Amino acid sequence: MADYTLNVGDKAPLDLQVAVYPEAKFKLDDLSGQWVIVYFYPKDNTSGCTTESCEFRDALPDFGAANAAIVGVSRDSVKSHAGFTEKQSLNFPLISDEDETFCKAFDVIQEKMNYGKTYMGIERSTFIINPDGVVVETWRKVRVPEHVAKVLARLQALQA
Repeated sequence: MADYTLNVGDKAPLDLQVAVYPEAKFKLDDLSGQWVIVYFYPKDNTSGCTTESCEFRDALPDFGAANAAIVGVSRDSVKSHAGFTEKQSLNFPLISDEDETFCKAFDVIQEKMNYGKTYMGIERSTFIINPDGVVVETWRKVRVPEHVAKVLARLQALQA
């Protein structure tokens, strides 16, 4: 396991203001008093990212019943997020983190390898933040199949 600067038990970066589709500006603090699921994904309109986003979309009523908001994050532009949201009928905000401020605060910019080349990119990750703003669960190097169901089950267990 890699050493990360943001871990379970740490306060989430609630006051970082970032661009988000569709609201324009957003801070996690805007969701204070709720549970928040923040998931980071590499790129709009790619197969794994589309599958993950659509699974969160489909599960939003279950997360809502648990007083949890969902927020997706990638380095794509607000314009890209607009197209992705409309094409996939997404029903939650997507943060546009083109300068990687939000990604770096959650320590998800990691060295990756693809086709023998190394580069810095978003490590697919998910965080559960409790109503007090504390990170209570993390998943790093997420594999998409069944991930959303695992996040929902863990959220429900934390609330039990």
